[in-house]
Amino acid sequence: MDLQLKGKTALVTGASQGIGRAIAKALAAEGVRVCIAARRRELLEELAKEIVAAGGPAPHIALADVMSEGAPKALTQEALKGLGQIDILINCAGGSRPLGIDAPDEKWQEAMTLNFTRVRQLTHAVFPDMIKHGWGRIINITGKSEPEGLNAAFSAKAGVHAWSKGLSREIGKHGITINCIPPGRIMSEQIRRNYPEEYRKEHAAKDIPVGRYGEPEELAALAVFLASPVAAYITGTVMPVDGGLRRFAF
Repeated sequence: MDLQLKGKTALVTGASQGIGRAIAKALAAEGVRVCIAARRRELLEELAKEIVAAGGPAPHIALADVMSEGAPKALTQEALKGLGQIDILINCAGGSRPLGIDAPDEKWQEAMTLNFTRVRQLTHAVFPDMIKHGWGRIINITGKSEPEGLNAAFSAKAGVHAWSKGLSREIGKHGITINCIPPGRIMSEQIRRNYPEEYRKEHAAKDIPVGRYGEPEELAALAVFLASPVAAYITGTVMPVDGGLRRFAF
């Protein structure tokens, strides 16, 4: 299938590793010019070399800490400088924030800022360019809705789901779609650090119907499809990529 993505542009946050990195590479493989954004320059430079070596367009590198004040506006301006326009936004920067019931407000604020507020602000920062060109795709990498305990990131990402659904009602007329992908257990630096191999095998055998943890490239395949012109009639959705881990039907 021709996804009709050649010549499009994309800003990808959290691009230095894991899911963000895989999405950036997959978009570039389809001919998309990407602006790869994260905090660690050396990892972004390695990614840029891999993209070019695979035959993709040379990416624009943007060093960015999304938690910094004014980061959404500054990152949008940097991406526009490097790409000329922004057709696709991949919101992948984020992080888990388990908290106790006595956690101070500052910890909650940090989690909500990282996982909801910056996603909203960056998305609204790129809107003018998308509306100007009458086309856009926004993909939010979020999280599950079945927390095992109190985790501020889950609350924030549930907020992203609700915000995205409401926003989809407003932006469809401009040719812009917005969708969310909650990952299941996708292999990453964090997964390897927090879950030993033996635990991963036992958990997958017991709770994941396909019997294993996923790879970032498997989620990236859906993100690239949703970012394409082919997916023009899909918006406001939440589409897990989890190997069947979640038990709810809708």
